[in-house]
Order: sequence, then structure tokens, then C-alpha cells
Amino acid sequence: MPSFLSHFNKIINCSVRTLKSVESFHSSSTLLLNHNQQATGVPSPSRIQKLIASQSDPLVAKEIFDLASNAHPGFRHSYATYQTLILKLGRCRHFTLMNSLLSRLKSDRGYTITPSLFTHIIRIYGDANLPDKALKTFYTILEFNIKPHKKQLNVILEILVSQRTHLRPAFDLFKSAHRYDCSPNVESYNILMRAFCSNNDLSIAYNLFNQMPKRDIVPNVESYRILMQGLCRKSQVNRAVELLDDMWNKGFVPDSLTYTTVLNSLCRKKKLREAYKLLCRMKVKGCNPDIVHYNTVILGFCRENRAHDACKVLEDMPANGCLPNLVSFRTLVGGLCNQGLYNEAKSYLDLMTSKGFSPHVSVLHVLINGLCNVGKIEDACCVLEGMLKIGEAPHFETWMDVVNRVCEVESERLDKVLKVEIEPNTRIVETGVDLHEYLVRKARVNESFKVGRGKV
Repeated sequence: MPSFLSHFNKIINCSVRTLKSVESFHSSSTLLLNHNQQATGVPSPSRIQKLIASQSDPLVAKEIFDLASNAHPGFRHSYATYQTLILKLGRCRHFTLMNSLLSRLKSDRGYTITPSLFTHIIRIYGDANLPDKALKTFYTILEFNIKPHKKQLNVILEILVSQRTHLRPAFDLFKSAHRYDCSPNVESYNILMRAFCSNNDLSIAYNLFNQMPKRDIVPNVESYRILMQGLCRKSQVNRAVELLDDMWNKGFVPDSLTYTTVLNSLCRKKKLREAYKLLCRMKVKGCNPDIVHYNTVILGFCRENRAHDACKVLEDMPANGCLPNLVSFRTLVGGLCNQGLYNEAKSYLDLMTSKGFSPHVSVLHVLINGLCNVGKIEDACCVLEGMLKIGEAPHFETWMDVVNRVCEVESERLDKVLKVEIEPNTRIVETGVDLHEYLVRKARVNESFKVGRGKV
């Protein structure tokens, strides 16, 4: 009988031929040689398992596995070694070798197979975009005399419904799972409901939702949210609100995303009174409105030219423990400008900048343009000054709006100020220095137009 050392020398020699780098070769050789120095008989299965687990190349790991199997008649791999190598081969897409090892494991009745092995294999096929093989693996579990777990059912359902072409096989498996003593749970129902809602099969999703109580399964918050999202996508917001009432009546506390879904749908359907009412009821029902909820309603009011109502929502926020953010102010200022409410818009702009928020240049352009159009040139200049102070670069058209209006109002005085004769092709940069000096002097004598010394 060859010595144990000679057997492992064969492993080393074969590993050398297939290892991809000198570094991995030295690592494997060191592990083996250290083992050789301590070995007195049959190699340790745990040591072989660690060696196989350490290999980056699955083919080298498989070679070590085979050579170790032949190194001594009494040697027997552990189940951990089988599982380690099977998963290593599968994750590297060596499916033929993986299935060969799985067959060897099946033929040897001395191992206790854990269901988690099949969960990993199903996920491997899912990651490889092979849903049919993932489904076949689920049925393979039965060949090992193992009862499928609900977790494995849900994993395979998730993989199948990820592709529209496999929605029907997923539904068939869902309906037949009880034959394998693996009845669906609430998560299983949620997976199917979400898939059918995404596929615009809302009636099937609704039927699944209604079946749960009949199967002694209690829908959870996610179940309600999935169905409400489906209803809102189909513009059936009234039914979504009815589901929300049903949640409240049954003692559920809807999560933030559920409220966001319904609020957004109500606003898009122009049911702004109902949206505001829901916003007020949220706190009473155990969910404090957050910034997303408030901004959703503010945007809804502004879209419908009801900026004054949006102002009320923003003013209510601090008392309810939620401070307006950049989006809140930008939306409101833009909405006020769109309705020609420039004085109010400027007031909220001042409040916004006082809190350290920077308005978007597009909002400022609308405000400045609006102020110019109604003859409030001084106010427009103040806004422009504020932009410069906070480091915002005005848009070219914003400059032109102000300059054109100033030129119209101050044309006689500007003729004396500008040293360059204005022609149709005159570049603004040629008049910019003189115009800058003039505007600065004008600003200094106007108490409502304050600037820093020498700066605009």
C-alpha cells in the first residue's frame, strides 16, 4: 500500500498543473505540506474540507476532492466537504460537475442532507437566469426524501415570477405546493400578488388577497401595500382608500410607503381635499407624516394652482414635528411664481435662504422674470443680488431680463454711464464693467438694495 505522503505528493503534483497563479500554488502547497508533516494515517476530512474551501479555482478544488477520495481506502469525505464543493462549482457555472457530485451524494445513504443545500442551488440557478433548472431542483428535493420548506418554495417563486414567461409555472407550483406538504404562507401570497399586479392582472391579485383568510393566513402590511399600489397604478384610488380603512379597522398600522402610495395617487387624481384629510389623520392613526408625505401634498396643490393651500401645508409642518426641506421650499416658490404671486414667492424665498437652503436657478429665473414683467425692477435686482451672495450663477436669460428692464427704465442715465455705443451686435461683456459700476452705485443709495462694499 503506498504511503500517505506519496498520495498527497500526487495531489500537489496535479494541483501544480491546474493552479492559475504562483501565489495560489504556494498557498495550497503549504497547507498540504503542513498536513503531511503531521499526518500519521488517514487524512482528516475537516482538513480536506478547509483546503477545498480555500481554493479560488473550483476545478482545482474538484481535483483535490477526487485525489483525496483515492488516497486511502478508508477515507470518506464529510458532508460539509460535499456541500462546499457543490456550491463552489455551481457558483462558477460548472453545473455538470455540480450535478455529478449531487448524484454521488444521493447514492450514498450515509449522509444526512440538509434542505439548505437545495436552497443555495435554487438561488445559484436563479442568479444564472436559469428558472427552469431552479424549478427542477425544487422537485429534486423530493428524490432525496426531504420535505420542501416554505423558504425554498418562496425562493423558487421569486425566481420564476421575475420573468413574465414563467408566471404561469409559478402559479401552478403555488397551487400544487400543498401536495408536497409545503403550504404557501403570507410571503408566498405576497410574491404572487406583486407579480400579478405588475402584470396588470389585478383581479387575480385581488382574489389571492381574499383567499388568505379562507386559508387561515392573515394578510400583513405588505399584503395591503402591494394591492394598494396595484390599485393606484390602475387609477382605482377609491378602492385603495377602502383598503386603507380596512387596515385601520383591523388594527394594522400602515407603514410610511403605504401612505406615500395613496397620497401620491390622490394628488394625481386631483383629490386634494382627501389627500390633505389623510395627511391630518395619519398622526392620529399612529404614523407621523414625514417630509415625503408633506412634499407630496405640497406638490399636488402647486400642480393645481392652489399654492395658497400649499403654503398652509408648509406652515403646519413644524407643529407636527417635521421641518420643511429644500424640496418643500423650491416646490412652493415655483408654484407661487406660476400663479403670478411674486410677492409671496419672494417672501418664501427670503425665508428659504435664511434657513440656509439654496433655491434652484430655474425657480429664481421664473421669479426674477415675473417681477420684471410686473414692473418691480428693484425687487428683481434684490433677488439677483441674493443669488450672487449665495454663490449661485444666474442663467444668461436671467441677466438679460434684468438688464433689459433696467435699460428700459434707466435709458437716459445709462446713455451717460455706458462708454460703449450699444449696437445690435454689441457683446454684453463690452458694457458689463460700466453697467456693473452703475448698478453698484445705484444699489448703495437705495436702502432696500444693500450690498457688500465693492460687491454685487
